[in-house]
Amino acid sequence: MKKVLVTGASGFIGYNTVLEFLKRGCFVYALVHYEIRPELLELEIEKKINIIKSDVTEYKSLLNVFNELPKLDAIIHCAGRASDVGKDKEFRKTNYESVKHLVELVKIFNVKRLVFVSTTDVYGIRNFNEETELELPFAENAKNPYPKYKIKAEKWIKERLSEDRYCIIRPAAVWGEDDPILTKRIKDFLSSSRFIIHFGRWKGHNRWPLAHVKDVAHANYIGAFHPDSKGLAINVIDEKKTTIDEFYRFVANKYFPNKTFKSITLPFWVGLFISSIITIISNIFNLKRPFMDPSIYALYSVSRNLDFSGSLFISLKMSLNQKELENHNFP
Repeated sequence: MKKVLVTGASGFIGYNTVLEFLKRGCFVYALVHYEIRPELLELEIEKKINIIKSDVTEYKSLLNVFNELPKLDAIIHCAGRASDVGKDKEFRKTNYESVKHLVELVKIFNVKRLVFVSTTDVYGIRNFNEETELELPFAENAKNPYPKYKIKAEKWIKERLSEDRYCIIRPAAVWGEDDPILTKRIKDFLSSSRFIIHFGRWKGHNRWPLAHVKDVAHANYIGAFHPDSKGLAINVIDEKKTTIDEFYRFVANKYFPNKTFKSITLPFWVGLFISSIITIISNIFNLKRPFMDPSIYALYSVSRNLDFSGSLFISLKMSLNQKELENHNFP
């Protein structure tokens, strides 16, 4: 039985990743920091996982954990700070320093593969036209600390591990059942508004690159064990193209079926003025989420056509399914 460590196992992506690896017959060591999901406790009672409490930003804490673990086939690093506001040092600590610690431990304990959950935001926030991972460079001038330290973390991994020892997963905007971030923010906004508000020339018809959480979890499995995934960075994006207006209306229809919403478009400069105030206040108080929408980063995200390609993930997913069929012993 293959053994994997999943960091951030109580988070949205982390928990779904735990379920994906369990479904595929692995034993999971679920690393959590503060809160433990009740579902994880149930899985531990059933002896399907072991829950480990540690802090990915503290090297000594992680070293103590690894000294007690058996040899691992893979580490799936889902833990991180995913936000569009907050202080730079918090992102550096959680999204970069933790990666430096894990890379060192991969080498010391000879872990076969490190899978790092990054983001498509490493390409920057601008208009795209179905470019692939191989065509898209990093946004080297990224000012927001979220993509800034994801880029640094990716570079650290590539410079210090051989290609067969890592895979990088780059999800777009992650959503799904019980989504506590993206869907919740839209739901909270719509609960007090009868308008779906867009900014700038696209008027809500720009692509909103979604990544269903189950696909992200599946990509993590591919990154850990697919023979062709070594050394790759893989975009995870829903095959169905969805505009920002369509996704807002999807959330509206699900949570407010009896409420009518009208789409309106405001000039981009109006949004920039409002979002600047929101971002400044949110950063002063180092909030994990902006106190209201949009932040500056969110404004740019919903006002650009983020239409890049997820074809590599689709290809690897089909390849894995074929390999599993070939290896299955039918009666």
